[in-house]
Amino acid sequence: MDKSNFSVDTQYAITLKDESGKLRPANIYVYRLYDDFMIARRTSGNQTGMLFKIAYENITKVVKTIPVQDKKRFMLPEAVLNQKVWATRDTMMAYSSAPGLGK
Repeated sequence: MDKSNFSVDTQYAITLKDESGKLRPANIYVYRLYDDFMIARRTSGNQTGMLFKIAYENITKVVKTIPVQDKKRFMLPEAVLNQKVWATRDTMMAYSSAPGLGK
């Protein structure tokens, strides 16, 4: 997979390689796309709400693409999504808001 397979502010059901190389299902919301990785939030499972730096090479399959309406998009400060912030980290717990949902 590469950057062209994904869009910002879109949810995906994907198959992702974990640290040990096993294939795992994951539901994500994509915030930002960079050349080698994306910043995405998990939308299900025990890591719901956590932000992840996901390398495109670790994604083996896009199972489902779910467009997100403008009023349901989750917002994060630009500083949290900055590429320099993610140079030394793989995960981050950050709270996002969706004004259209009253959050």
